[in-house]
Amino acid sequence: MAAKKACHSFSKTFIEEVQKWGCMKQTGVSLRYMMEFGSKPTDRNLLISAQFLHKELPIRIARRAIELETLPYGLSHKPAVLKVRDWYLDSFRDLRSFPEIKDVNDEREFTQMIKAIKVRHNNVVPMMALGVQQLKKGMDPKIVYEDLDEIHQFLDRFYMSRIGIRMLIGQHVELHNPNPPPHCVGYIHTKMSPVEVAQNASEDARSICLREYGSAPEINIYGDPNFTFPYVPTHLHLMVFELVKNSLRAVQERFMDSDKVAPPIRIIVAEGIEDVTIKVSDEGGGIPRSGLPKIFTYLYSTARNPLDEYSDLGTADAVTMAGYGYGLPISRLYARYFGGDLQMISMEGYGECSSPHFDCLNT
Repeated sequence: MAAKKACHSFSKTFIEEVQKWGCMKQTGVSLRYMMEFGSKPTDRNLLISAQFLHKELPIRIARRAIELETLPYGLSHKPAVLKVRDWYLDSFRDLRSFPEIKDVNDEREFTQMIKAIKVRHNNVVPMMALGVQQLKKGMDPKIVYEDLDEIHQFLDRFYMSRIGIRMLIGQHVELHNPNPPPHCVGYIHTKMSPVEVAQNASEDARSICLREYGSAPEINIYGDPNFTFPYVPTHLHLMVFELVKNSLRAVQERFMDSDKVAPPIRIIVAEGIEDVTIKVSDEGGGIPRSGLPKIFTYLYSTARNPLDEYSDLGTADAVTMAGYGYGLPISRLYARYFGGDLQMISMEGYGECSSPHFDCLNT
């Protein structure tokens, strides 16, 4: 029923336009360029930025809308995925309906419109996770999920593209801030302290652990708080938050019924000539070697899936300790977005070490 309704919502001409724009070449934008361009957010620069986004965003959004139509194993027809596809088509229509941007007033109206698009897409990740969950419910339980390469590759592309779209929109919108925080150029902090971000992310993760379990292991952070480098604090916060949340859950569940005091989570921030590495290690028992290939897939989680608890699609954005099955793979995409990576080492019976690192020369 949902598929039939969606088909009537968009004309053939409109779908053909989506196909046309989806075939166009998108333009990459580096962190360094965004930092240099945004350092002087004059009316002229904001106008140039808006004109670029007016052409660039429809290309990126059209590509994802097209791909959402052609997913394997019937994933395209799941209600949650159809909902996400309609969000992308609605956003494409809004962008293409907006007239040519010629002056400051046009630019301001355009900025308000793309802000609304960003809000519309806030729940894309949990909604796609719900779509994958709907797919899993109808699949043979004997299927080895990490063998479903087409779905994993699509979700990697899809979520990486989403990071890029939200970064472009968020950066442009934030450049309008009349009172930006010190050393900030839009979303980018030119002197970000990874130790400070790690502390904030750890406190957030620990508060969730306390809420769920009533107690939480300690977290020890080692590194120079005065060391800084240019990066996007919200991206780093998300990565550290996810890694620490996983470690807290593993340690808490391992020592919950033990007389021993739960050992602390350790975070080490290491600065190198080319890389910055943040190591999160725990003594939560580790993952069996057979489980390691699964941890970066979107169809696997060692925790009970909280999506099972909700029948309403709108409640899929609830924050829980674990279970959606996308925390680690999406954290790795955030690390890779600006040239870094995230690696996981596990010692079964002892614990895990997860290390995102960031390329200082690729900013």
